[in-house]
Amino acid sequence: MTKLKIKTGDTVKVIAGDHKGSEGKVQQVFTDKNKAIVEGVNMVKKHTKPSAQNPQGGIVEKEAPINISNLSLLTSKGESTRVGYRVEGDKKVRFSKKSNEVI
Repeated sequence: MTKLKIKTGDTVKVIAGDHKGSEGKVQQVFTDKNKAIVEGVNMVKKHTKPSAQNPQGGIVEKEAPINISNLSLLTSKGESTRVGYRVEGDKKVRFSKKSNEVI
C-alpha cells in the first residue's frame, strides 16, 4: 500500500487530462489503484438494467476515478500547492509547501 498525499475531503484541482482546470472535493480515495473520485469531475454515463431498486433502468451519470498524479491540492486561498509532512509536538501534520500553512 502506497502513501498518498491526498485524502477524502480535500479540495483539489485537475492539472492534466481531459478535465484539466476543473476543481472539486475528493469523495473517495482508492489507495490500491492510486486513484480518487472528485465531485463533479470526470462524469461518465452508465447504462443500468431495470432492477428492483430501479424498475425503470436507464442512463445514470456518475463520477469516474482520476489518477492521483493528475490532481493537485489547493490551499485555503485556492492556489495549487505541493504537500509536505512535519512533526509538530507529537502530531504528524501535512503542510502546504507554497504557503507553509498546515492543511
